[in-house]
Amino acid sequence: MQALGCCLLLLLLCTTFTLPTSTALSNADAHSIARRQLLHFGEHDGDIPDDYEITVNITVTITNTRLRRAYVAFKAWKSAIYSDPYNITSSWHGPDVCTYNGVFCAPALDDPLVSTVAGVDINSGDIAGYLPPELGLLSDVAVFHINSNRFCGIIPKSFGRLTLLHEIDISNNRFVGKFPRVLLTIPNLKYMDIRFNDFEGPIPPELFEKDLDAIFLNDNRFRFNIPENLGDSPASVVVIANNQLGGCIPRSIGKMTGLNEIVLLNSGLSGCLPQEISLLKNVTVFHVGSNSLSGLPTPLSGLAAVEQLDVSGNALTGFIPANICTLPALKNFTFSTNYFNGEAIECLIRRKDVEVNDGDNCIPNRPKQKGKDVCAAVVNKPVDCGKSKCGSSATPTPRCLTGGDDSSTTTTITITAEESVSGRESISTTKTTSHQVTTIAARSVTTTATIIIASLLATTTAT
Repeated sequence: MQALGCCLLLLLLCTTFTLPTSTALSNADAHSIARRQLLHFGEHDGDIPDDYEITVNITVTITNTRLRRAYVAFKAWKSAIYSDPYNITSSWHGPDVCTYNGVFCAPALDDPLVSTVAGVDINSGDIAGYLPPELGLLSDVAVFHINSNRFCGIIPKSFGRLTLLHEIDISNNRFVGKFPRVLLTIPNLKYMDIRFNDFEGPIPPELFEKDLDAIFLNDNRFRFNIPENLGDSPASVVVIANNQLGGCIPRSIGKMTGLNEIVLLNSGLSGCLPQEISLLKNVTVFHVGSNSLSGLPTPLSGLAAVEQLDVSGNALTGFIPANICTLPALKNFTFSTNYFNGEAIECLIRRKDVEVNDGDNCIPNRPKQKGKDVCAAVVNKPVDCGKSKCGSSATPTPRCLTGGDDSSTTTTITITAEESVSGRESISTTKTTSHQVTTIAARSVTTTATIIIASLLATTTAT
């Protein structure tokens, strides 16, 4: 296995740039950082030449070529950081990169006698800066976690050189631009978390052709529907909530037999629930709330393993049958704020075992329901799902490089991904957004890349 304008430029380089030591990062700050990143890219457009590290002169002696490459990478990254309120990168100096905060070394996969940088984890550092292309020199990195910081700009093309990368978590930052397609070129990537950023435009169909186990895209600015090939993805967890997608849930979803959790709330979805949903026998979390879905709930009766079922905040109609309320693993069924006109007695009896929320519907003799006139306007005009067509997403509004204002957000979304591998900490990101959903994404990842970090942490603890 392979181991891993001139005047404007002068003005920018001579201008003093400082940020306050707080979590605040204005759009002007973000734009300035992103502009500096583009200037740093130069003629290689975010990539680096194959022999780049040889051309870089350093003032220390490092005989291990892999660690020399890593030293060049971290030195460039340190220069791209403009605010580090917790001094996380204060140790990033000197030749021994393995002692840097947030940097983990381990024996190289192809040569156990050689030490190399296998992981980077500076989550929750509140660090402001950008990602320089020199990070492509970290070709042995398996885990790259930088969530809950203030990194801006785009993901450099050089990330395509991280051929051993298994997990990338860049969530809760200020990244912008179209979907970072460079991530789709990383051959061993299994876990992709890019939520809570300002990525925009369409979701590329190629995403669902990649062998990913977990996909987190929520709370960005993606549009133009969910690609029809969603069902080609082998992922066990897919979260695309709080985007502006529009369109329908693709019928190909029924092919996702290994799917455990899917969260599509508040994504502008319309049309009916496809019958193919009934084929999702292993799904434990199914959340499509706060959309514009219509028609009957019948496909839900096939979700044999579902524990958390939420279809609230739509325009669904009809009767909630017993075979949904009596699903064997069901713990929470929320179908409030729809136009259902009845529910089976089993839905009421099982309230001791299952939390059910049926408010704001059209169900007779149940509390907190819609008015008769409001109900009649919808219930008396049932949707024929055999003839209905999907809505289309709106034309996107052009945005500036730094993204939009975050002031419209109001409540909380929390999604936690827990590893079953010993020695790994769970990843948890909480940020304010326009809707609330809580789900636990439990994964069992036992690949060599993850074991490297787990073994490293265990060894460190033992010593």
